[in-house]
Amino acid sequence: MKAIFSVMALFVSISVNSQTANSPKIFEKDRFETGKGKLVITFIGHGTLMLEAGKTVIHIDPVTREADYNLLPKSDIILITHEHGDHLDLKALALITQPQTKTIVSQSCSGKVENAVVYKNGDAQTFGDITIKAVPAYNIVNKRDGNPYHPKGNGNGYVITFGGKRIYVAGDTENIPEMADLKNIDIAFLPMNLPYTMTPEMAAAGARSFMPKILYPYHTGETNVQLLADLLKDSKIDVRIRRMK
Repeated sequence: MKAIFSVMALFVSISVNSQTANSPKIFEKDRFETGKGKLVITFIGHGTLMLEAGKTVIHIDPVTREADYNLLPKSDIILITHEHGDHLDLKALALITQPQTKTIVSQSCSGKVENAVVYKNGDAQTFGDITIKAVPAYNIVNKRDGNPYHPKGNGNGYVITFGGKRIYVAGDTENIPEMADLKNIDIAFLPMNLPYTMTPEMAAAGARSFMPKILYPYHTGETNVQLLADLLKDSKIDVRIRRMK
């Protein structure tokens, strides 16, 4: 009887483990009240995010390795920061694009995404209650073979304004001088992984240049994100660490 019970227990254990492995990924979410309704941020993974601004769904750099997009809402707006494979994934786009979806891409994605609109740094447009502006995202220091991983003008960060809230999603960038031009940012996402973006020290310097109310590190790789919180503990910036792996 003991042997039979042991086999049954092993079978149950395997079944539970298998079910856990095949379960849909559960994402952390933060919710904010705005003048136009709720803003919900879903932290998907790496550089991938989803925003629900009222009834509008905004996908940012959707990538299938980070989520099963069959299970997520279709997009009203898609924002692509640049052409690298961990940001531009045509399979993910196909799964969430509707006939009415507005897809906005950087110059480095020109011709790569069907029916997309290319935004240069500085371009902006309003869609109902939402305004989207493309801002610079590039490398100064970090280079490969003498050339930057992200040349100036190729990629975009985006500032999204909804209901009086301003959200800055930096894309792959360093702490560039243009960050100091950002005004009244409520929520910011800054990348932090070498050699492609920033060290914690660079991210802290970038954040101090425009002082967002809330800062989320993202696109962090194996970087110790707590270092950023420690570097900014004497500031008024609320550093919030969320699961992005």
